[in-house]
Amino acid sequence: MKVALLSFNFGPYCVRLANGLARHAEVLLVMPRNISEPFRFGLDPAVELFQLDSPRLRQPARQLRATGSAIRRIRAFEPDVIHYQAGHLWFNFAWPALRRFPLVVSIHESRHHLGDDDSATTPQWIMDLGYRRADRVIVHGEQLRGAVVADLGLPRDIIDVVPPVPDIVLSEADVANVVEEDPHLILFYGRIWPYKGLDYLIRAEPLISARVPEARIKIAGSGEDFERYRRLMANPEHFILRIERIPDEEIPGMVGAAAVVVLPYIDGSVSGVVPIAYTFGKPVIATSVGILPEMVEHGRTGLVVPPRDEQALAAAVVDLLTDAGRRHALGENARRMVATVFDPETTAAASIETYERAIRSRR
Repeated sequence: MKVALLSFNFGPYCVRLANGLARHAEVLLVMPRNISEPFRFGLDPAVELFQLDSPRLRQPARQLRATGSAIRRIRAFEPDVIHYQAGHLWFNFAWPALRRFPLVVSIHESRHHLGDDDSATTPQWIMDLGYRRADRVIVHGEQLRGAVVADLGLPRDIIDVVPPVPDIVLSEADVANVVEEDPHLILFYGRIWPYKGLDYLIRAEPLISARVPEARIKIAGSGEDFERYRRLMANPEHFILRIERIPDEEIPGMVGAAAVVVLPYIDGSVSGVVPIAYTFGKPVIATSVGILPEMVEHGRTGLVVPPRDEQALAAAVVDLLTDAGRRHALGENARRMVATVFDPETTAAASIETYERAIRSRR
């Protein structure tokens, strides 16, 4: 089978997926240079990489040239199937030029999230245009499959649930940078937008500190203006702030140092943070939104609490900070889960089955 894997984002995710697919198929990975180049060192030599220019979304002439080069390369490759990740403001209009090839689309979120800047750059109807071109759809959880049916009106029987792979590519140096756990360190990592519920973690801090005075919350990432979050902090000295995009090479050390990783989301569908935390054997405390309860097995790889509930969130954090044995047991279960369920080989094998269904549907 010949698979053209096309994405304008998700650099490390697509590199790891392409590596898994290369064991089953001939793979062409088409991505912007700025997204793929930082992770090229981890790409299997069996994968052919075609790098696109990466102009700004508001540069239509350059976008059209990049789109045209991608179309020409995919046509020359003559794939049996195209696998497209999510969508793109410009490329979503180009699908008629590739309509003779079966199309599989991965939908990571059926709707834009509260406050997410994607909603300002790519309107929802343009994302939907790409989604509805699909012969088959891949999602990463049952809850998201239901959301896609409800929000897009797509038939349930063309949607397959395929587990994600960790959104990180590790070198030997990265692995060596993993540091010893700080038993009092709580980590919030990722983009900072209203739907991430960071304000609930900040409000939970006094409740956590009352039980674990040594506890510290590290907030690492970038997004909206952070000042409103600073104003919520009752004890600013209990926070460690890195309000910037975290370089990929620092992620192993940052996650490795954490005792627990917390996702206090109030909205959402899927999170790439969960498999990353599991990669380093960290239990995750998450809220019951989207497919997070499917990714975090309550009492086995972490704890699941209701959204918008700082008391429940604080109780879960205290539970794991004060019970090292349980925390480490959950972390080891998480490490085993990422080596089996969230494994590139497992995801690739399931994806191949979806590709075969898409090809059969065209026939």
